[in-house]
Amino acid sequence: MTTFAATHSVSETSARPVLLRGARPYGEDATDVLLADGVVAAIGADAARHPQAGGAEVIDAAGLVLLPGLVDLHTHLREPGGEDAETVATGSAAAALGGYTAIFAMPNTEPTADTAGVVEQVLRLGHDVGLVDVQPIGAVTVGRHGTQLAELAAMHASAARVTVFSDDGHCVADPLLMRRALEYVKAFGGVIAQHPEEPRLTAGAQMHEGIVSATLGLSGWPAVAEEAIVARDCLLADHVGSRLHVCHVSTAGSAQLIAAAKARGTAVTAEVTPHHLMLTDASARGYDPVHKVNPPLRPEADVQAVRRALADGVVDVVATDHAPHARQDKESEWAAAKPGVIGLQTALSVVVTAMVDTGLMDWRGVARVMSENPARIGGLTGHGRPIAVGEPANLVLIDPEATWTVRDGDMVSLSRNTPFEGMQLSARVTGTLLRGRWTARDGVVGDVAVSGAAVWAEAGMTV
Repeated sequence: MTTFAATHSVSETSARPVLLRGARPYGEDATDVLLADGVVAAIGADAARHPQAGGAEVIDAAGLVLLPGLVDLHTHLREPGGEDAETVATGSAAAALGGYTAIFAMPNTEPTADTAGVVEQVLRLGHDVGLVDVQPIGAVTVGRHGTQLAELAAMHASAARVTVFSDDGHCVADPLLMRRALEYVKAFGGVIAQHPEEPRLTAGAQMHEGIVSATLGLSGWPAVAEEAIVARDCLLADHVGSRLHVCHVSTAGSAQLIAAAKARGTAVTAEVTPHHLMLTDASARGYDPVHKVNPPLRPEADVQAVRRALADGVVDVVATDHAPHARQDKESEWAAAKPGVIGLQTALSVVVTAMVDTGLMDWRGVARVMSENPARIGGLTGHGRPIAVGEPANLVLIDPEATWTVRDGDMVSLSRNTPFEGMQLSARVTGTLLRGRWTARDGVVGDVAVSGAAVWAEAGMTV
């Protein structure tokens, strides 16, 4: 995929100023916004009169919502080692088209991102592509095996400046090891992002344990397996006085436990995925493995509970858990399929459909959970910033009136495992700017129009 990476990279040389006419920051009143030298140079009547406005590219943004560029706290890019499923280049392209200006890359690569050398490699790959800022997440334990702490301080001291650590895909199940990890990262303000799954309660599990699993004859993944780890780790974080982040909350019980911990003053944050905001375990009735995820899709009552938790601030972040898989690992019988779905290009629209269209959240809320909070939790100072003069021009333009039907052929990920195939969603990203440079605009990444079919063909895949 080197051709794709080179073709779609974005130059870091000075970009032409951009004047957005009539944009609606946070969905509010229309105004002009001038972007120059990588920052927001002027807003309002002063924008068109600014000295740099004369040579600017003028964009008719009437009716378009302007938000801070989205930040994903949970992306699987698979490189190094899993390039048949995704690369930093293809994942970055999907992110840019989805409105993201920064993504956090999970460490379940081969080799595992558990040393300074590997996290620096991921950082360099992201920089070379240049479509989004790629921030590596380091593994908590060596090889993500859950037996020995990885080189946490060395990864933090590296050029990658890692502050978030996770064994995601695996739970740090040993309570003593989890305590030590929380103690270790406290020294430099780091955070442990836990995959909450008690493995002894999920051995052989295929989907949520409930009526649907019983009907289908698939072994169940009980809610308590998630909730037991959430409860334990909130207590550990409280005891140590360290930062805990709970990945992909999926049950009402987990949301209640997090709310109680926050009320006690525990330094805990949490995320929910777009698919857990939209889909239920009933999706599994057709035995299509595209709906096999970890944690599993839950019943409608849990979906409504996590939506309310997100709206109320109990859950802080929407994170995609973008999990691409090679075709043979997903297009198989349910039991043999790997869990996970892609989500970078659909996340914003799913959140609008599930949260904004239902009246649970406004556009400022979307900015909070998809940009501001993930940047704050991950320590990215240049992202998730207010739309204000002097702030970095990391921004996304959205057509709030658009509707579109998800087709896997429109996805530029190397993988096709979108659970929203054929679903009509609200709102669509029309442009993404990284430090004032267009990284995606009207289906164009960098300076080339792309499609999923083209990406797959370039990779030598059958379309």
